[in-house]
Amino acid sequence: MTVDADKPIRPAATVLLLRDDPAPPPGVAPLQVFLQRRVRQMAFAGGMTVFPGGGVDPSDVPDAERWAGPDPDDWAERFGITREVAGQAVSAAVREVFEESGVLLAGPPGGQPGSLTSQAPLWRKQLTDHSVSLTQILVDSGYVLRADLLQPWAHWVTPPHEPRRYDTLFFLAALPAGQEADAHTTEAVEAEWWHPSAALAAFEAGRMTLMPPTLLSLRDLTGFATTAEAQDGCAARDLTPVHPRFRDQDGATHVILPDGSEHPITRAAS
Repeated sequence: MTVDADKPIRPAATVLLLRDDPAPPPGVAPLQVFLQRRVRQMAFAGGMTVFPGGGVDPSDVPDAERWAGPDPDDWAERFGITREVAGQAVSAAVREVFEESGVLLAGPPGGQPGSLTSQAPLWRKQLTDHSVSLTQILVDSGYVLRADLLQPWAHWVTPPHEPRRYDTLFFLAALPAGQEADAHTTEAVEAEWWHPSAALAAFEAGRMTLMPPTLLSLRDLTGFATTAEAQDGCAARDLTPVHPRFRDQDGATHVILPDGSEHPITRAAS
């Protein structure tokens, strides 16, 4: 991953967890994404509304025997990174989604994840307090990590001026049938499903604070009507690492992406 001589850059993983609203408002596409508003006291992105995710942990070491779907080599090729980092990031993505939303992207070999067993709350607590690793949970449960439930979405690197820096792989995943996402995490004060257009409207109205990767991802999601469409769209995603550059114009800040395109991330002062 990216190396900075002044500040360490920690590898991280973020997941856009999607579902289709069974009864969307008239004229609104069914696609919804799970968003959490982080506790204001958090050292990174405090008070921000984000997708589930976090830094890679030393325990995020993939186990080939407890893995189903594209292997770390496949993910490394897709993102243009090392095999080691790719395997750790996928493991971290599954772990973080489970810790922060209660959704487990794992299940019996050859089967679908399905509804969670009565052991799931204990596993989640153990992961959160670092008393057990995801790999150990998979071994004890007989489950396999379902890497095939993830799709590559984006790759962002925190700017040098930030006190904490992350090199983050963004993934997309559909909510497994029979599972529900919740807000039972100490890292968020609230969490719920949002239609991307509604989240963007809340941002424009000043009711929601978003970081550039979240904001631009929500804008991209408005181009899809359903979860299946968004999953299919991942094949064409540009995964060039984004080292965001910013430019102010007429009171609004624009982020500049690797392809040279500029996107407003704040509103101009009225």
